[in-house]
Amino acid sequence: MTKYFEVTRRDAAARLGKLLLDTHYPTPLILHPGKDSPIVFAGSLWARNILSPDEVDPGKLVILPGKPMPLHARPEIVKEINDSVKQERNHWEKRAGATGQIIQPACPDIPHADMYVIGAARQMENNPRMLLDTVIHIKNNTPPDTALYAPALATPENLALLIYLGIDIVDDILPTIKAYDGIYMMPDAEYRLSDLQVLPCSCRVCSNTSVEDLQEMSAQERGKLVAGHNVNRLLEEKQIAVQHIRGGNLREYVEGKCRSSPWLTALLRLMDQEHVYLEQHTPTYRSVTMYANTSESLDRVEVKRFAGRVHSQYQAPAANILLLLPCSARKPYSISNSHQLFNRATGRNRRALNEVIITSPLGIVPRELELVYPAAHYDIPVTGHWDLEELSWVTGCLVDYLKTNKYSHIIAHVDGAYRDICQSAAETLGLDIIFTAQGSVTSARSLGTLRSTISGIVRDEGYALRKTTDMAKNMLKGIANYQFGRGAGWLLVPDSASIKAPFPKYQVYDDKMQLASLNPRTGTLIPTLEGAKRLLELGTYQIRIDDFVPGGSLLAPGVVDADVNIRPSDQVIVVGEQVLGVGRAMMGGAEMVRSTRGNAVDLRKVMEI
Repeated sequence: MTKYFEVTRRDAAARLGKLLLDTHYPTPLILHPGKDSPIVFAGSLWARNILSPDEVDPGKLVILPGKPMPLHARPEIVKEINDSVKQERNHWEKRAGATGQIIQPACPDIPHADMYVIGAARQMENNPRMLLDTVIHIKNNTPPDTALYAPALATPENLALLIYLGIDIVDDILPTIKAYDGIYMMPDAEYRLSDLQVLPCSCRVCSNTSVEDLQEMSAQERGKLVAGHNVNRLLEEKQIAVQHIRGGNLREYVEGKCRSSPWLTALLRLMDQEHVYLEQHTPTYRSVTMYANTSESLDRVEVKRFAGRVHSQYQAPAANILLLLPCSARKPYSISNSHQLFNRATGRNRRALNEVIITSPLGIVPRELELVYPAAHYDIPVTGHWDLEELSWVTGCLVDYLKTNKYSHIIAHVDGAYRDICQSAAETLGLDIIFTAQGSVTSARSLGTLRSTISGIVRDEGYALRKTTDMAKNMLKGIANYQFGRGAGWLLVPDSASIKAPFPKYQVYDDKMQLASLNPRTGTLIPTLEGAKRLLELGTYQIRIDDFVPGGSLLAPGVVDADVNIRPSDQVIVVGEQVLGVGRAMMGGAEMVRSTRGNAVDLRKVMEI
């Protein structure tokens, strides 16, 4: 816990924040070592050239003196050295002000600090597994409102990945050192100055000099100018990353950035394997487009989370017929030309069946969830080719759905790879699927077969048609279950409910009391206080607070307990001795319990009880 650092925005593990010293420093922060730096290293106990507490400005953060060790120092050696360090810096304990601790990768016990410094960070370049394991170890064993510093590691090429990993503070040491070694840095690569014919940059340094000019300079003068260029590129990359965090699309940027280096590609792929670490900080809902342009997109949090919730929380309406359909470029699917043709072909008999859309990278999207992020917000490059990984993933999602939901008749109006997926799922489960497309799914012949097949089954089996209002209720129940957990649909959208306002701005009423409204930008249900009362018995997405009445925002220190499944952007219910409130989570449930600073919930309505 610290009073010197506050997180203001999150995008997966990446954070925007403020280092609260004598001046507020926005993070991500790039340090320039020197007397003006807000962070001071007290020195190495190996060399005995350390500062005393009286020599450090109390308005600055001081990294306590330590004994730096190599990356692969054995755990018993690390413990022995750390124990000796504790005895040699007892006189720092009474210092007022912010402090930082150097943490070695093999250090099992992490002491309290306001900032943590990754020991031997420089040696972790090209060692993605060690870097990732070290960051996760520190993050899992320290308060969430403390900063993390990786010294002498950042370059213009890797900075976005370091920020995405959760590192808040870096420095310009490496770009400066490499400049004096004749290395010219760009956002996508590093070049030896001697290999360049022209300077591929128009920054202030490069626009006023040339390769020939640099070659004629002294090593000192040349190094100073190239360092200026390298640091400029580093600062520019930081600003780009900050903008992407604000826009909620840093992931798309790092998927492109990682292509420049094998170790950065490996780092992103290893991060995706640590799903829990990234998922707990990733917003559940956004209103921006999610671009799935690379193979890594299949493993991003939003994709895995959507598929997981469809399998574990969503409940399909009761029906005897399932219609499997291909996705469309236009979202939501129902407004696309192809899906409007499908709807006209099925006609009134559409009310007798459930529809599931097959798509990459999300796997499957039940029609009831087509508005929910990211189902209505993703975009992919369309080539007509599906690779084996895509086919396997989507087939697995369809198999999971068909295991959970049983139908008397399964109709697949698909072609190409979609048909291969359906056939593979049918063979896996021993099911019979009726295929209605001959060639293009939108041809008159295919649509005619779809129409006659469905109408024949409905007629011969005597299946009842749902009411139009029940179709809307089923959609809202499906969203409620997906959003709050199974059972929420019946509580928030009971059979006695009435649906008001046109699609997609539905409002749910029961006995003249509004329970919820549908937000068409994210596809989420926004519960009213009355709706929140009904959801209380479910026990999910709830936050307990101290005995007080919060205002427009609920700050983290006021949180006593919170559902660990809460993620940033989730709709939550705030419960106290005196109040009931509804709002949007600004941080995860576990984080708001452990934090001492920051806005936990943006409250929409509060009532005293």
